[in-house]
Amino acid sequence: MTGKRDLDPAPLVVGTLVGLAGLLFLLEPVVEPIPIFGTPTPPFVLSGAVLTLGFGLGAVVYLRRGRRLIGLAHAIGAGGFGLVVGATALASGTVLVVGVAVLAGGCAFLVGQMR
Repeated sequence: MTGKRDLDPAPLVVGTLVGLAGLLFLLEPVVEPIPIFGTPTPPFVLSGAVLTLGFGLGAVVYLRRGRRLIGLAHAIGAGGFGLVVGATALASGTVLVVGVAVLAGGCAFLVGQMR
């Protein structure tokens, strides 16, 4: 053993994206909307988009490594938050309800898997 730790970049990238999402969410009250393709976008919306990317990447990474439950947890988060972000972009209450249902149902499924 060399005493050096091998850093796995994939979880570091996922964690960085999730941390960035949290920072964007906390900056909402003090930062003006950020123009995205010419449309002023509040940081909390960007937060959801970055969180979706982080969870999506986590799902791919963990499922490819055979870590089924943690991969599914990330996939549920990516799908649910992706729908919430989409609902904001589309101004759709229906899509928002579906996104929340995916998150709630996914949480219930994950709790059921912890036996």
